[in-house]
Amino acid sequence: MSTFFLTTAIDYANGDPHVGHAYEKIGADAIARYRRLRGDDVHFLIGMDEHGQKVEQTAAQQGVTPQALVDVLADTFCTMWTRLGISYDQFIRTTDPMHREGVRALIERIFDRSPDDFYEQAYEGWYCVGCESFKQDSEIVDGKCVLHPTRTLERVQERNWFFRLSRYEDFLRDLLTSRPQFLQPESRRNEMLALIDGGLEDVSASRSRLKWGVPFPKPLSSGEVQTTYVWFDALPNYLTATGFPRGEWADRWPAQLHVVGKDITRFHSIIWPAMLQAAQLPLPERVWGHGFVLLGGERFSKSAGVRLDLDEAIGRFGADAFRYFLLREIPFDADGSFSWERFEERYNADLANAWGNLASRVIAMVERYFDGVVPSGARTQVDDEDAAELRDYHAAMDGTRGFLLHEALRVVWQSVVRGNEYVDRQAPWKLAKDPALRGDLETTLASLIRQLARQAVMLAPFMPNKTQELWRQLGAPGQVSEQRFAALPELDATGWKVAKGDPLFPKEARER
Repeated sequence: MSTFFLTTAIDYANGDPHVGHAYEKIGADAIARYRRLRGDDVHFLIGMDEHGQKVEQTAAQQGVTPQALVDVLADTFCTMWTRLGISYDQFIRTTDPMHREGVRALIERIFDRSPDDFYEQAYEGWYCVGCESFKQDSEIVDGKCVLHPTRTLERVQERNWFFRLSRYEDFLRDLLTSRPQFLQPESRRNEMLALIDGGLEDVSASRSRLKWGVPFPKPLSSGEVQTTYVWFDALPNYLTATGFPRGEWADRWPAQLHVVGKDITRFHSIIWPAMLQAAQLPLPERVWGHGFVLLGGERFSKSAGVRLDLDEAIGRFGADAFRYFLLREIPFDADGSFSWERFEERYNADLANAWGNLASRVIAMVERYFDGVVPSGARTQVDDEDAAELRDYHAAMDGTRGFLLHEALRVVWQSVVRGNEYVDRQAPWKLAKDPALRGDLETTLASLIRQLARQAVMLAPFMPNKTQELWRQLGAPGQVSEQRFAALPELDATGWKVAKGDPLFPKEARER
């Protein structure tokens, strides 16, 4: 059994969850569920980034303590992830005592192993509270941060601890060129290589004016104790979640995959590996930088007023349909657009008419012609063509070609189309009228039930609730989440007792 430690970016505690958060968590959850179906020992980590200037300012505006603010937001996020079926194994918060201890231990380890990598320096620059980072001239347009154009940049001058990131230019360039899979998709890797070639600037590791955070382990030469800069606090969560520096943390580290948005790829593929290298700790195996969900060509942003009500989006057709739409419509390696019209088209065409109707027709015919008991039947062309395409499904999901979740769904829908065409071609209702064709009828419906069962397993990472409901209607044993891909080629549904239920995807559905 292989271990698979999967993480997402921890969400910043300055507002309610939005569709960008949901897209990342749903995508990572599909990967985690897929890995479990492979038989891997999966540990799926998500969490909250709860320190920083934005949290401090927001709490002050609301007249509450920062801790009270983040406690409420953590509950809100966890409630949303439960509603969306995010099967995380651990929810880390940067206010956890375990995490605070781990951050300090990591910084102290860098001081010990690479003592010249931290140094004091007076610094002046433009600081974006939205990004919680200093901005270079290339990241500023018309005096505003390109990612937070409605926020006013702050001119900050103070003396801090700095991390000597520039020392790691050659190391990082070699990492990205000798291990191209370390950062994917390729477009992200090319962006980071260009960034390195332009020269890396050393980065602040502490802040003097910020109080809401982890105290930096060492005071300045003046004796001033500062607060750990928010990214030096946030990035180590992947490591501190293992229990570092206590216990058996090395049994889980390094992570196999970090799933993050493209806007924070620099932190995860440049700063984070440099920190780990300075601490002489293993690097994560892969970083995947997904794109943005757009609305009308614009990125969702609370500050810019580009918003989509997540409750409304889920309520339109249910959580599983929303999961399917996002991962089918938005490529996991690029940007993509959300529209209500497209959501309705996908729901009706793909889910209600194609897959849901296929399941309903086939189960009803097994009930009508075989008293609900799945007959025995030889393999057909449907089985063989599904088996041939299964390789493409795995290549899109297991990292062989990256994590192209939309491609995996496209492959499954080829199977759905093939199943509907097979029903129309074989016309079981005609076969049933001729006793001499009873064997053909058995073969046809047995093949279709096997196909539906395979589709349920392949779609379980994307739609865990609907696939379990189909699994139940097929009369299949156990839970769909307990199945293993290795068993699919030999799947035999003979003797299953089907039980048709409500439509999987009723037209014009609304979640109740």
